[in-house]
Amino acid sequence: MPENNALEMNLDGLGKIEIAPEVIEVIAGIAASEIDGVATMRGNFAAGVVERLGKKNHGKGIRVDLSDNQIKIDVYCILNFGVSIPKVAQSIQENIRQALYNMTGLETDEVNIHIVNVNFETQKEEQQNPVVE
Repeated sequence: MPENNALEMNLDGLGKIEIAPEVIEVIAGIAASEIDGVATMRGNFAAGVVERLGKKNHGKGIRVDLSDNQIKIDVYCILNFGVSIPKVAQSIQENIRQALYNMTGLETDEVNIHIVNVNFETQKEEQQNPVVE
């Protein structure tokens, strides 16, 4: 029986492979963070405390649902001001799907992107430090 709703795979009768949902969260979190326009991933209070203690939480802002033999991923992120939200969201979806397939051989059924905020910091910095030509 898989532990913690882990995904089980059997390859060529050599034995089973179990992939924990946390592994999928980490892969998806890193893949989402790689996209230009993503400011940060949204985490919960516990994830924030862990990061303040010096440990990076790569699964932050990702929720994985493995019910009904489907892989559904929800991504909660903050984008930079001025980016095209549809283009960045689509890039996140594509990067997560590709990273998961390359690393695990698994195909996702859904990758849902939730934009929870917009980061205005870069806009403020540009106004305070105008480029002089």
